[in-house]
Amino acid sequence: MDTWDVVVVGSGGGALTGAALAAKAGLSVCVVEKTDKLGGTSAYSGGACWLPGSQVQQRAGIADSTEGARSYLAAVLEDPDEERVEAFLATAPRLVAQLEDDPDLDFEWLPFSEYYDAPGRVPLGRSIQPTSTKRAELPEEVAALVRPPVERDRVGEGGRSTLSGGQALIARLATVVLREGGEVRTNLPVTGLLSEDGRVVGVAAMTPEGPVELRARRGVLLAAGGFEGNQAMRDEHGVPGRTAWTMAPRQTNTGEPLAAAVALGAATDFSALGWFCPGLEQPDGGGSFTLGFRSGLMVDQRGRRYANESLPYDRFGREMARAPERVPSWFVFDSREDGRLPAIAMPEGDPEEHLAAGTWVRAETIEALAEAIGAPDLASTVARFNEDAARGVDEEFHRGEDEYDTFFGGALTPCDQAPFHAARFVLSDLGTKGGLVTDARGRVLREDGSALVGLYAAGNTAASVFGPVYPGPGAPLGSAMVFAALAVEDMQDADSVLTSS
Repeated sequence: MDTWDVVVVGSGGGALTGAALAAKAGLSVCVVEKTDKLGGTSAYSGGACWLPGSQVQQRAGIADSTEGARSYLAAVLEDPDEERVEAFLATAPRLVAQLEDDPDLDFEWLPFSEYYDAPGRVPLGRSIQPTSTKRAELPEEVAALVRPPVERDRVGEGGRSTLSGGQALIARLATVVLREGGEVRTNLPVTGLLSEDGRVVGVAAMTPEGPVELRARRGVLLAAGGFEGNQAMRDEHGVPGRTAWTMAPRQTNTGEPLAAAVALGAATDFSALGWFCPGLEQPDGGGSFTLGFRSGLMVDQRGRRYANESLPYDRFGREMARAPERVPSWFVFDSREDGRLPAIAMPEGDPEEHLAAGTWVRAETIEALAEAIGAPDLASTVARFNEDAARGVDEEFHRGEDEYDTFFGGALTPCDQAPFHAARFVLSDLGTKGGLVTDARGRVLREDGSALVGLYAAGNTAASVFGPVYPGPGAPLGSAMVFAALAVEDMQDADSVLTSS
C-alpha cells in the first residue's frame, strides 16, 4: 500500500496545477493518469487561460481588472453561485503570480476576443497562455509523456519539437511536479474511492497485475475530466451529441471518478451540459473543433440558416442543439480558397478523403449541391445570403457586427464561385460541464451541503462555476486551475490528517 499527502486523479491543466502547487508546498503528491499520456483534452487545447486581473494582463497594458471581470460575469452568468464566483475572481491573479514565481512557468497575453458583448468585456480579450517551450529543453520523462496535439495524436504520431498552447501548459506544470519530487503514474485507471469513518482516504485503481490502493493523508483531488466519452451517462443526463464527436482523447473521460464520488453520497449538478462547438465530421465519424469561419454559411437539413456562423463556438453549438434537424448541419462554401474549408478546423482532414467518404459533397451549381445533400431550401437561402453580402449587412443574424465576428474575419462574403461544397457538421464538445457540486474551497459536497471530508474536485469533474455560460477563451482551463489551487490550499489547512502509513 502506497501513501502520499495528496493523490490527484487526472493530468490536465487543473490536475497538474494542483499537483504542482502541492509539491511546491512540501506535500508528497501522486498524479494518477488513466492513459499512457499526460494532458487529456487540455493538451489538445490552445492553452488559453481565462484568469482575469493578473500581472500578465498588467504587463501587456490591457484594460483588464478583477472589477471589470466581476462586472462582465455579473452580466453574462445565469443564477451564479456568488461565493464560488468571488473565490474564482479573488484567486485568479494570486494564482498567476504564484505560478509565475516558478522559474519553469511563465505566461503571456493572448489576443482572443471574449464571447459576449457585455459590460466589463476587454477589447481583444483578457486571456493568457503559457509561453512555448522546446521539447529538447524538457526533462526526458516529461517530453515522453505529454500528449501530442489532436491532429497528430489521432493518427498515432508523436508531438512536435516546439510545444505551444496546451502542450506547453502540461509540459511546464509536469516539469514542476517532477522537479519537486512528485510522482506520476500512468496507465492506472481509478475504479473507486477509499473511505474510512466518513472521510475519503485514497483511491482504488487497477493495474495489469490486479487492484491497488493509493492512500492520501490530506485529500484526493478529482480532476479527470467529465463523462463525454460515456454515451450511457450522456444519455442519462441529457447531454446532446455523441462520444465519437467529442474532442476529448479517444477512450478517455468515461466518468468513473465521478461515479465513485456519487457512490459515497456526493451531490451532482448536470444542468450546464457541456462546452459545445460545431464539429467538422471526419471520414472516420469523429468531430473536429471548428471556429473562425471566414466565408460560407451553415444550414440545417432543409438548407436553412439558423444562426450567425461567426458566433463563439459554444454559443453556436447550443444553437445547433436546439433542433434535431440541425444535427447534422451542412456548411456550404465556394471555391474562393481553392476548395479548402474557409475556417479553422482541428483537424481539418484531406478534402479528397472527405469527398470520397461523403462527409463533403461538391457540385458545379448550388441547385445540384442542394439535390445531392437533400436540402430543398438551399438555393433560396444562398440567394438571400448573397443579397445580404452584396449590401454588407446580415439582416437575419447580424453576422459581422460583433468584435468576435470580425476578430476572425467574419464579414459577409458571397457564396458564388463554382464549384460549391457542403461539409457535414455535427455537435462536438470540449467536454461535459456538469458534475460534482463543490464549494468555494473545491470541496465535494453532499446533498445536504456538508462536505465529503478529504474529497475535492476541479475542472470538468465538477459542476462549472460558470453554469451553462462560456464567458471567454480559456474559461475551462482557468476555472479548473483556480479550484484545484483552492483545493490544495484547503488540504494544507486541514485539521484532520490521515495517520496510517
